[in-house]
Amino acid sequence: MGLDFSGQNLRGRNFKAKDLAGANFSYADIRGANFTNANLTGANFSHAQAGLQRRWAIFLVLISWLLSGVSGFLWAINGALVAYILSDSTDNRISGWVALIVLIAFFFIIIRQGISAAVGAVAFAVAGAVALAGAFAVAGAVAGAVLSIYIAWRAMKGDEKYALIRNTAIAFAATGGTSFHGATLTQADFTKATLKSTDFRNTILTNTRWHQAKMLDRVRPGSTYLQNSQVRELLVTGQGQDKNFDRQILRGINLQSANLADASFISADLSEANLQDADLSRAKLKQTQLDATDFTGATLTGAFIEDWGITSETKLHGVRCEYVFMRLPTKENPDPLRKPDNHQEVFPDSDFGDFIKPIFDTLDLYHNQSVDPRAIAIAFKNLAENHPEAELEIVAMEKRGDDKFLLRAKTASGSDKSQLSAEYFDDYNQLKALSQSQQLLLIEKDSRILSLENMLTTALQQSKYYIQGDNKVSDISGINIQGSTNVSGIAGGGSVANLGTISGNVNIALNQLPDSPEADKPGIKELLTQLQESISQSTELSDDDKAEALEQVQSLAEAAKTPQENISKKTAKTAITMLKGIFTGLPAVASLVEAGNKLLPLIAKLFGLG
Repeated sequence: MGLDFSGQNLRGRNFKAKDLAGANFSYADIRGANFTNANLTGANFSHAQAGLQRRWAIFLVLISWLLSGVSGFLWAINGALVAYILSDSTDNRISGWVALIVLIAFFFIIIRQGISAAVGAVAFAVAGAVALAGAFAVAGAVAGAVLSIYIAWRAMKGDEKYALIRNTAIAFAATGGTSFHGATLTQADFTKATLKSTDFRNTILTNTRWHQAKMLDRVRPGSTYLQNSQVRELLVTGQGQDKNFDRQILRGINLQSANLADASFISADLSEANLQDADLSRAKLKQTQLDATDFTGATLTGAFIEDWGITSETKLHGVRCEYVFMRLPTKENPDPLRKPDNHQEVFPDSDFGDFIKPIFDTLDLYHNQSVDPRAIAIAFKNLAENHPEAELEIVAMEKRGDDKFLLRAKTASGSDKSQLSAEYFDDYNQLKALSQSQQLLLIEKDSRILSLENMLTTALQQSKYYIQGDNKVSDISGINIQGSTNVSGIAGGGSVANLGTISGNVNIALNQLPDSPEADKPGIKELLTQLQESISQSTELSDDDKAEALEQVQSLAEAAKTPQENISKKTAKTAITMLKGIFTGLPAVASLVEAGNKLLPLIAKLFGLG
């Protein structure tokens, strides 16, 4: 338990740099108190009254009166200049008309463009006024008062045009008020506290509670999330339904139990935020940063989670979610990539966390033009070999549109994904600039890269979404490539135009293998020959699928020359899984499926993969 200051008069007290973690300041009068750089973790300020002490308030009022007098004098000078229009002197009339034009322009600029755009006009008008100062004129003072009232009204309404005026006024009003400048307010509670004229610049506001706080719009927020009027309203009321918070930096914000249904957080930073028991039904969470965000007990039914940035530190315990969408909606497709896929199916209680676990801590390599599968394969292999500590595992491949592609890889906890991404794309862009012959020299006889290239090529030819399933597909130089076993067409790429040529290459590879030493027991050559025949004779496969399947048989035949080497085992494992992927897309009663179910386990066993 921390110190107990509840209900006490603490006006003007100095708590600078004190360790007051867990202290109780509920119902206390902390006007003018100094908490600069103090540790107030978990402190309770509920119902506390912050702000100015009475003597400071009186002093600031007197200063404001003085400034008002100076302002009125300057406006009176402008009015006097305008009055020259009625003068008998030609020179005076010219000066009056010039002053009037400048004054009108100044009003127009302020009203239309805001105070920042009028700074130049201010300087010009004041300089002219001083140079041509004359007698006092009521017209200038009245006009200035009217404009000042208008500016003040718009500024306090939160008009961004007059943000400079508003911020200056609040900073002035906070002089001598309660200061939390540089303090740590993690998990502090300001429920129903009065916070007018309070300084929160450079404070740590992680999981700080502001429910029903009063006059939060009169604090000095600095660069914290309190600077946004819409965010302040959300913190106070807990109502954010249908609101837009796109690209807002809301790191560490406390939105526990908030109503955020249909809200948009596209590209926002909600890392370390408290979203416990919040309603995020149908919320847009595209590319939202959610590292260590707490969703415990939150509702995510119907949320759009395209490329959201959850990590292994994101808490999803007890999340209530019947279904989600993996893409943002469009007019053509209002329910894009719903999960579960069956619209009659929903996630059982608490199962959503298990569904989403495979994409924790991922490195998302997004290619947005002229995708080069071979360059991707080489660059990714290089990245994995250069950073074995990152434990890269490909968990998803996805084609987006005509020339966009996402490669998603799981990483070890704590990996610097920014560094990995930068290094990958530096390498990829250099490889992409090479000619095909130069690329081939880099991957000559490297079946591991070829296998990955084939997978990438096929993914680019498909419109399907490749995502991690229950079975590991292959290990390419330490890179675990995972994919669903129920996705067809995850097989070798390359040219499929000449099926006869590919079949001939398979025959050559098979003929180089030795016959089985036991006449009554088929060896690898005999099993692969049976598999080749079943594929070639299949009526269920298209020519493209046949070509892809036969290329995998050729890979198996090449690997069978040295079946005990690790590289050969990896190549065989990849080819077998690719074939399973092709066969899975066929009807269960297809003859090729039956042949595959019989032959593939025997082939795997001969490679020591059974």
